[in-house]
Amino acid sequence: MAVIEPRRGRGEKEIPSRGVLLVNPAEAKFILDREIGAGARRQKIFNSGLCVDESRRLFFAGPAVGAPAAVMALEKLIALGAKEVILCGWCGAVDASLAVGDVIVPERAIVGEGTSQYYGCTNESLPSLDFSLRLASFLQNAGLSVQRGCVWSTDGVYREERDSLLALHRESGVAAVDMEFSALCSAAAFRGVEFSAALTVSDLTTNEKWQPGQGTTAFRENSRQVLQLLCSSNVFQEK
Repeated sequence: MAVIEPRRGRGEKEIPSRGVLLVNPAEAKFILDREIGAGARRQKIFNSGLCVDESRRLFFAGPAVGAPAAVMALEKLIALGAKEVILCGWCGAVDASLAVGDVIVPERAIVGEGTSQYYGCTNESLPSLDFSLRLASFLQNAGLSVQRGCVWSTDGVYREERDSLLALHRESGVAAVDMEFSALCSAAAFRGVEFSAALTVSDLTTNEKWQPGQGTTAFRENSRQVLQLLCSSNVFQEK
């Protein structure tokens, strides 16, 4: 039995069962400021922000950069009542067929971070299959071209080596790399909650030289569209 279990603290309000966890600080600030300005209830978890929208139907939380921070946030959200969570984040392309601005709803994850092992996953972890299929369908019906595929999550963003990434693509079918997805899959499965993610390709690792793309029109437009769509209650379609 774990020494510390996540729980709702004295005075902490429950949250809706459905919501979005935002990785990146700028996107998290944009959404939380917007929702709070529209009447959302503000809360706080650890070093992240949290709010419940005016209709009390959705929560929004973030930022949560890196596997340990993201899982700590997810654990607290679950303790407060979350049962269906979508991750909104960015990823680097490992598959040469992907371009900056492409959107991925991953179908599996290869563990390259250190958090998953404490949730019983040492090599591969999975999001919720039906939930991911519904999310991909929702985004496609909204006009986005959505890719499926495998994501490798790492703690060592500055220690990625091109040969290793190519080997992950060749041997395990890895299409993209991020820092949080595999750990969140592991924790969500351990806690029995629905989890999926929409990741926008922000950079390319496939060329001879690393190619960042956050300043491109394709990335700005697609990442903002994903953000806006995930903040609609329609994204949580009934089963």
